[in-house]
Amino acid sequence: MNDLSPGMMAQTACLLEVSARKPGNVHRDADFRDLDHLDFLLAASAIAAPLDRARSEGIGAAVLGAVKATRHLVATNANLGMILLLAPMAAVPAEEELAAGLPRVLAATTIDDARLVYEAIRLANPGGLGRSDDQDVADEPTVTLLDAMRIAADRDAIARQYSNGYQEILGEGLPTLRRHLGAERPLETAIIGAYLELLSTYPDTLIARKLGRVAADEASARARSVLASGWPEGERSFAALQDLDDWLRSDGHRRNPGATADLTAAVLFAALRDGTIKLPRAAGSSFWAVGPAAS
Repeated sequence: MNDLSPGMMAQTACLLEVSARKPGNVHRDADFRDLDHLDFLLAASAIAAPLDRARSEGIGAAVLGAVKATRHLVATNANLGMILLLAPMAAVPAEEELAAGLPRVLAATTIDDARLVYEAIRLANPGGLGRSDDQDVADEPTVTLLDAMRIAADRDAIARQYSNGYQEILGEGLPTLRRHLGAERPLETAIIGAYLELLSTYPDTLIARKLGRVAADEASARARSVLASGWPEGERSFAALQDLDDWLRSDGHRRNPGATADLTAAVLFAALRDGTIKLPRAAGSSFWAVGPAAS
């Protein structure tokens, strides 16, 4: 396990996530018109202290504190989904495995946690949120945070993790990351690999909210095509990755797989926590990126 506080692990996970040149996302070589790489760096810098208080103050207070801290630095929503995923992970005691600890801390959430999270969501004002007939975030909640997330699980990837014990993160994304690193691939390649596997299997719920399920399904199919090309060693695999990136970035970035990026950040937190990603990096280490990537 890395010798970092939960908040510092969360901050580092977010920095790694935005540094990897994942197709369709903001990274160091690609910005959106209304959201750029610096926004994500500033957002990451804001969350360490609030998430360090998740164990003592509760998940709802940690989420709201992290969103408020972010809003002091960034004028638009850069990290709400990441905060919602990382706060319960930060609340698990260091001596407890995430797979066992997450269901326990989530089961202990309260209506007050839900109220604070609803306030955080309203403050972050994410795009494409829409309205819900039951426990809408514009209203006051009448159920616990876990129960509210269960209601939203069929339409939101973050809520689904609360509902299923972070199965996609711990059971799929993290093993994929380990597999790539075990094959001695660079860390950026491993991060992109985990992201592609998640996107290929689970249609991105941010795309679905903005453009509908057909568009989300197509993004998943195109990610599967990249993997089927033999990425990252296949002869045409980097061309296939670039094709995916180009398609996701068309239509005014509305195809941005933002929910999948949030899941990837949580995978990186888990990998930092259990030592899959080892820190500190060796001096002069070049084990980050090799070969072309989406840009």
